[in-house]
Amino acid sequence: MNNLENKVIAVTGGEGQLGNEFVKYLRNEGAKVISIDRSLKNDLDLGVLYADITDVKSIKEVLDLILDRYGVIDGWVNNAYPRTADWGKVPFSEESMESFEQNVSWHLVGYVKCCQLVLNQMMKQKQGSLINVASIYGVTGPDFTIYEGTPMVNPSAYAAIKGGLINFTRYMAAYYGPYNVRVNCVSPGGIFNHQPEAFVQQYEHKVPLKRLGMPDDISPSIGFLLGDGSRYITGHNLIVDGGWTAI
Repeated sequence: MNNLENKVIAVTGGEGQLGNEFVKYLRNEGAKVISIDRSLKNDLDLGVLYADITDVKSIKEVLDLILDRYGVIDGWVNNAYPRTADWGKVPFSEESMESFEQNVSWHLVGYVKCCQLVLNQMMKQKQGSLINVASIYGVTGPDFTIYEGTPMVNPSAYAAIKGGLINFTRYMAAYYGPYNVRVNCVSPGGIFNHQPEAFVQQYEHKVPLKRLGMPDDISPSIGFLLGDGSRYITGHNLIVDGGWTAI
């Protein structure tokens, strides 16, 4: 039903915790997947490319390389996670506005840059599917109690980025829909990444399924929205959170 066989799909942030799992899952489903990351060097034979999503020129170079090789881009996943050195370390009351602006520019505006270039190409093709990876914290406010007893800080820019991204996705869906191009979001809940035990316990106590998510909990939703089984779905935010936002 999904039919990802031989679809040409790019994943930004493809070497990160979520991105690596997305790449692996999509390849197992038969897609031709290009992992895009700042840690990589260009080697399309291995399915990897370097790009900096904050730089329009860099994104265009990557897209051109993919089109030169395959002639088409069927799917694109905006998953990269650029952030400043103070990310998650400073509470909002002490945060510099320079840091806030930089994070919004790198992350949210970086996704917008990718969207414009990639969706314009999909518009020419008259087909394609793009996914923006958002978050439950683009839908609901943070529960600050889950950070108690830990050095973790929920960054204020994260709410602005992910909330803005979800509604921007709806805009893109409306704009490109007449060209048979779909734009959707996936919003994961908390993902286990060896966080402090206090955070893990406090988070799992709140979530109905009583555990943090794992990367392979999220990848099937990416595959679904890229595949033919979701051909009549656009402008949607698919929440994959173990029930966090349900209560």
